[in-house]
Amino acid sequence: MTAGVALAGVMAHCGGSPVGAMEFLVGAIASAPAAPEPYVALAELWQDRRSELQEGLEGNGSLSAVLAQAYFLFLDGDVDDAVMALGSVTGVRPDVAWGAAPWFGDARFLGAVSAEALAEACLRALDYGHDLDTAEMRERFTPWFHAIDVVSERSPLPEWLAAMSRLPRACGRYELAFALCDRADAVDRVMWTEVARANTWRAMGDLDQTAAAFEQALTLDATNWSLYLDLADVRASQGDFAAAVALVEQGLQHEPHEASLRAAGAAYRTRLSGSSDNLRALIALAPELANTSYRDLLIDYACAGPGLPRRLVTKARLISED
Repeated sequence: MTAGVALAGVMAHCGGSPVGAMEFLVGAIASAPAAPEPYVALAELWQDRRSELQEGLEGNGSLSAVLAQAYFLFLDGDVDDAVMALGSVTGVRPDVAWGAAPWFGDARFLGAVSAEALAEACLRALDYGHDLDTAEMRERFTPWFHAIDVVSERSPLPEWLAAMSRLPRACGRYELAFALCDRADAVDRVMWTEVARANTWRAMGDLDQTAAAFEQALTLDATNWSLYLDLADVRASQGDFAAAVALVEQGLQHEPHEASLRAAGAAYRTRLSGSSDNLRALIALAPELANTSYRDLLIDYACAGPGLPRRLVTKARLISED
């Protein structure tokens, strides 16, 4: 870290390359995210060479550029864009404790960042699907959990608290995810909070509680087709394919052309009755399902239906292998 700061000074003052100096400083931050020295040097660089940095950073989407821009935005008082930029960097490289940056725990940041921006940053941190449910990741994300706690208490807006809860849930911090839902409920009962609660129970493997939460969500938004599909999927996981079919049919009353509903209905009817026609319908709908993992799950359910022709089952299985 010390060497990186020193090299940045050389690049900035002798080499004449403020962008090169910035890259050395970002390297120093990556090696010691909580150390204040690289941020002090970055602040000086931003003050002294702002126009050159702005020109060099324009259109630059590299990790180094986005991380530096997050700090520059904080220095300029744009804390919402700052946290979203940091969320993007964290999503790419969660193995570095970027949230340990001194500015991220600063009262000026925590007192001003909006719940909406922090929620968006949390979602960006999850964008690349990294496994965050480890002790090491929970340690790295401790500053994020603190920010979530502070901002959610200051601005308990249910929709954004529900979105924030996805990050602690992904990290295995289930108690914090539930606490955010409870905090949101104290303000207003909304569908999104129950969905967040359901997904937390599902991550914990408790399908009964998952189903109960989705049922509560339906009492709050009875016309939402996706809730019927969510609950149908839970019932299928529990082996109750008759209930799954009934729920899909209810969802189709609200969105009759939705491909995922139609595919799920075909899969669950096939599993229940061994209907070749429904398996053919699923095969025809499969290309419309963007989520290939979900598509393959439906195919697995359907192909386990009783008495299906082997050739038709093979045709369905080939879709999963494609």
